[in-house]
Amino acid sequence: MKVLILNGSPRKQGTVATLLRAVAEGAAQKHEVEWVDVYDLKMRPCLGCMKCRPEGECVQPEDDAHRVGRQIKEAGALVVGTPTYFSNMSAMLKMLFERNETVFVNEKPKWFPIQNLKGRPAVIVTACTTPWPLNWLLPVSRGAVRAVNRVLKDSGCKVLGKVVKTNTRYNHEISDKLLQKARGLGKKL
Repeated sequence: MKVLILNGSPRKQGTVATLLRAVAEGAAQKHEVEWVDVYDLKMRPCLGCMKCRPEGECVQPEDDAHRVGRQIKEAGALVVGTPTYFSNMSAMLKMLFERNETVFVNEKPKWFPIQNLKGRPAVIVTACTTPWPLNWLLPVSRGAVRAVNRVLKDSGCKVLGKVVKTNTRYNHEISDKLLQKARGLGKKL
């Protein structure tokens, strides 16, 4: 099976990327792993034209959003990582999801949503500067997890778990326990 990792962080050596590499390490024991750094993609934002719905694919000129959309379709599992920005996912990851709406959910027949990724396993990874438990009491990292979870659940993915690193402003070190959790989720894919 092919596991697709979407790194929605601009920092390739940052906390989210490090945790994603741990998930990839666990998954690579049984599966082929592909990695996409979303901030390296050359893509235009969604225009909200809704032409993708009847066409089944974004109608804008071919760019990296189309290419990654095909990778998402082909993947047997998804691992999505994002830093928490304003209690949500990163803007580039959201743009990628918006451009690939019909990869996740289709409306054929008309106005009846079909989950295109039904049953595929998924893992969510995020990090935030807010210390625990404030990150959860206030909808900080919980907001980012909820936003990514919504996309994955709407598409029919089965989210196996999440990895959340808090308090990154003052503590950049990732505990062995959290890295083990990430590896373990990778093995479950």
